[in-house]
Amino acid sequence: MASFVLLLKEYEDEAAVIYKFGPSDHQMGRIKFDKKTTIISEVEPVLDSEQSPNFYFKRAAQRLARCIAEGGSFPDKMCFAS
Repeated sequence: MASFVLLLKEYEDEAAVIYKFGPSDHQMGRIKFDKKTTIISEVEPVLDSEQSPNFYFKRAAQRLARCIAEGGSFPDKMCFAS
């Protein structure tokens, strides 16, 4: 099954970065990376009755972890596709 998750940066400072994430810009939750504790957490879930509760979060977290591994640069817009 193919999957697509859009991530749009909402906020960033020296302590954290927050992205909106979901299958489209009309159906989104929020994910946060705490730069001090290095913890990725779901702030607000994507409401989608057709997918499991963690479906979009897990994929958004994978994409965000890749940014962290590549040096901590967080673009304004990115996606996860498989």
